Amino acid sequence: MILITDDSTLILAAVLVAIACRQVGRVRLPIWSIMLGGAGTALLTGSIGLIAALHAINCDIMLFLFGVFIIGAAMEESGYLTHLATRIFASQRSVKKLIFLFIFTMGAFSALLMNDTLAIIGTPIALVLARSCNISDRIFLLALAGAITTGSVASPIGNPQNLLIALSSGMANPFLTFPLYLAVPTLISCLILYYMVVRTIPQMPNSPSPIMQEAHIQDPKMAALCKISLALLILLIALRILLVSLGHTPWPGLSGIALIASLPIIIFSRQRLVILKKVDYATLVFFIALFILMAAVFESGAIQSAVTDNQILSIPLLIAGSLIISQIVSNVPFVALLIPMLIEAGAGDAMFLALAAGSTIAGNMTILGAASNIIIIQNAEHRGATITFMEFLRFGIPVTILQAVVFLTWFLIIT
Repeated sequence: MILITDDSTLILAAVLVAIACRQVGRVRLPIWSIMLGGAGTALLTGSIGLIAALHAINCDIMLFLFGVFIIGAAMEESGYLTHLATRIFASQRSVKKLIFLFIFTMGAFSALLMNDTLAIIGTPIALVLARSCNISDRIFLLALAGAITTGSVASPIGNPQNLLIALSSGMANPFLTFPLYLAVPTLISCLILYYMVVRTIPQMPNSPSPIMQEAHIQDPKMAALCKISLALLILLIALRILLVSLGHTPWPGLSGIALIASLPIIIFSRQRLVILKKVDYATLVFFIALFILMAAVFESGAIQSAVTDNQILSIPLLIAGSLIISQIVSNVPFVALLIPMLIEAGAGDAMFLALAAGSTIAGNMTILGAASNIIIIQNAEHRGATITFMEFLRFGIPVTILQAVVFLTWFLIIT
């Protein structure tokens, strides 16, 4: 347990409470602004110096996120990802097959482009599919939320907390280690999600009309650049895996992969300024503030004094704690707090991957468990649809429990 013994831990406690509440009067506070306020307070109170704060910012993570956000923004602006998705779904005439394909397609995309990106792009697709099938919008919105959360588990770049773990844990080859440990339980968890989604449909349509029309690419030139960027992203990841497998120094770094892959869009697109404006700068600010505040807490010694190997190095406790605490403070701050504790305790890859799994599938339990859930609901409400907190909870609790059992069983078998 971390005791509140100085300014930094007091600030952290206030930030976590504010994130859990997220509202002051009628004002809904975005998480990035709460974290920025905490980091600013830490600097003002002298809990961390300016130079130490600058050193605390993980430039690899910031540059990686920036590169991926550029690619995601370009794919959204050009209509390329929507075109790809509708091309996959347009020929489907079975609702069950469509839901299966939707879950696994969105899960696969999220493993490559991050779940928050898919939350933005996937919401209108989910609503079109639901209305084409003449079933509740809620069904496909729940399927989307579950798919992009679950599918992102087995990838070091599938979600922000996995990226934190991949770059901060000292993992030698995260692109191999993550799927090696997590691919099988992730696939099983996607099947569980499919089963739970299908059973929520009161009456399955027998002979649905053609599901949806193939969406046209809005900007063919930008879409062509997106194809090049995606190909570069995949090739550079494969190159890094190959070099590590052959015992060579891994190249390029994660930040290099994302930045190199985004270069065709930045250099050759005439819409580069439009794309740069669409980058999710709020998330970038959130991470900068997160690094500063967590460094202040770490400098105080509160984390080191809280570490007991028996508590922190227990996979069942780690997964269970991740599921519960992520509902209160969200998964990224929780993971940022746990990483230095695991490092101090001498944790191996399995412990960090258990943290990745537990903190990620926590997003399937409640709306507040993952930022991608909030993004989906906000986008859906702009289009006249929504999921209530209780609807999400009734669906999410059994899904999360079943998935947690799968991951826990898997870890107990392989470790």
